[in-house]
Amino acid sequence: MAQNDVVILIPARLAATRLPGKPLADIGGLPMIVHVLRRAEAAGLGPVVVATDSEAIAAAVGKAGGRAVLTRPDHPSGSDRIFEALNLVDPDGSAKFVLNVQGDLPTIAASDIRAVFAPLADPAVDIATLAAEIRKPDERTNPNVVKVVGTPVGPDRLRALYFTRATAPHGDGPLFHHIGLYAYRREALARFVQLPPSPLETREKLEQLRALEVGMRIDVAIVDTVPLGVDTPEDLETARRMLGSLT
Repeated sequence: MAQNDVVILIPARLAATRLPGKPLADIGGLPMIVHVLRRAEAAGLGPVVVATDSEAIAAAVGKAGGRAVLTRPDHPSGSDRIFEALNLVDPDGSAKFVLNVQGDLPTIAASDIRAVFAPLADPAVDIATLAAEIRKPDERTNPNVVKVVGTPVGPDRLRALYFTRATAPHGDGPLFHHIGLYAYRREALARFVQLPPSPLETREKLEQLRALEVGMRIDVAIVDTVPLGVDTPEDLETARRMLGSLT
């Protein structure tokens, strides 16, 4: 795919229950959102835009030389926010693929951002995402660690059959920790955001089940490690240590 076929969008809300204002949290002298922006830019896939409901976040991105667009404050999910942003930054529909990079992944590797696009080379795939094999025993039973159940369709690639907070599948073999990074065909994202929340999505509180329940295909690229997601003050301190700052 050509570079102008892809746009990377980073949804970022200022409100957060466990860590208020986290996109602007300082990590080594830069706001967290700027670290994510830099890593998305390093992937070299296409233009990167932060989609936010906050003037302060937009200003921080602009100060760092990035681009941000202001979106409605009442979106129910990041998927809805990036769909609005996509139509703001690319109203003519030039971009055929859109990547949703979560704004709280300051340690995400550029190589992992690139890896999520590989499954979309198959025209049968609507949405692509990432996972890594679970290595820590406690994560196998932790409901905060989302597992993807899938069938192998190639080296380091699964076709997703289900996503769950439960320990699954049963029996011997690896379990896979889902990583919330998504690449969409543009038409797949447009369809997805028009769908109502599905029964299993509501039960598991996992938005991606909405796509599976209507028959959309999600393939999963397997990568080596899970990036740190910053949700708590403890996560923030870990990110600061990982990125070389103790402040």
